[in-house]
Amino acid sequence: MRSKEAAAKHHRLIYLLNVAQRRLQRWMAAQPSSEVTPAQAGLLFILGGQDGVLMGEAGAALDMGPAGISGLVDRSAAARLVERRADREDGRAFRVWLTPKGRTVLTQAKTEAARINAALTEGFTAAEIDIVARWLASIQDKFPRDTSRNPED
Repeated sequence: MRSKEAAAKHHRLIYLLNVAQRRLQRWMAAQPSSEVTPAQAGLLFILGGQDGVLMGEAGAALDMGPAGISGLVDRSAAARLVERRADREDGRAFRVWLTPKGRTVLTQAKTEAARINAALTEGFTAAEIDIVARWLASIQDKFPRDTSRNPED
């Protein structure tokens, strides 16, 4: 067990994970073909799976609080990718819907995501990628979002 702990310390996982995330985000944002930010693409992917979701549901799926999802929806609506409509059953709640432009951009974002995922997985076996994906998903379970700390994320 001790050698496993020592090996984990030398991997610098926190550092590597943070650097990888920052570099990937910067690279994606700098692509000339990118019509949307990575966060906007995430919102489009959610709506592509279920159009008309409640803003809170979209925020939870993107790991964002109320202020964060509100700002993202505002920016996406200003870009004419989505529209916000009051919920028919609860006038205090809002649902988010794809616009025709949003559907077109979603198709482009899916193509771009497939290209990026192919680059990310190049040189690794499917079994290795399965382990990486399982490890990354486990982080969400090990470190759940604490909305009481910073509800605006």
